[in-house]
Amino acid sequence: MKRAIPVVVLSIAGLVPVWLYQPSAGSSTVQATTPAPSSTSSSGSSGSNVVTSSTINTEKGPVQLQVTFDGTKITAVKMLQQPDHPQTTAAVPKLVAETLQAQSADIDTVSGATITSEAYKKSLQATIDDNAKTASAAPSASASEASSRTVDGSALSTEKGPVQVQVTFDGTKITAVKMLQQPDHPQTRAAVPVLVAETLKAQSADIDTVSGATITSEAYKESLQAAIDARG
Repeated sequence: MKRAIPVVVLSIAGLVPVWLYQPSAGSSTVQATTPAPSSTSSSGSSGSNVVTSSTINTEKGPVQLQVTFDGTKITAVKMLQQPDHPQTTAAVPKLVAETLQAQSADIDTVSGATITSEAYKKSLQATIDDNAKTASAAPSASASEASSRTVDGSALSTEKGPVQVQVTFDGTKITAVKMLQQPDHPQTRAAVPVLVAETLKAQSADIDTVSGATITSEAYKESLQAAIDARG
């Protein structure tokens, strides 16, 4: 029993350094980011475009930016790569703040970080140019979407059954006609493709009545005309 005491004491003494040991915290790199004021950007949101510049290698280290635009407005700048240097770390927040204020790459060089500043401005200008190309292409697509419109014609009750068409326009051009309601009758089913084809050809409701489906044809033309009138 007496021999066991020193062993226990030594065991406890051996554990003391383990209890007192605290692993050192790992180092981390902080990237300077200025978020969009009072707004949140997300990928694919309307008007938002995130542009990543190419990497510029300098004697101090690589410089690369990621810039978020809302239309042509710069809403955020993030440093993806920057020289690991105290002067650069201090300069980046200033460069970002100046960018958001100036809304361009025409900003002052930060004293003591000239090389990084010049690379930053060059990288920033590249993203602005890239965004401008995207923005210039956007209006044509938006105009096309704005000119496309789908209109439901009036629903008409006939002795054969209800008739209603849905018409898609690209500007003033009729690009598609869909039957929302039609009589469940073989002659009607045969007549509808003919009526639609004639509509796309004539680009109006001034089309011939299909023989054997006079009632459906007349209701079709009336519903079609209502859709054309509603298009405006």
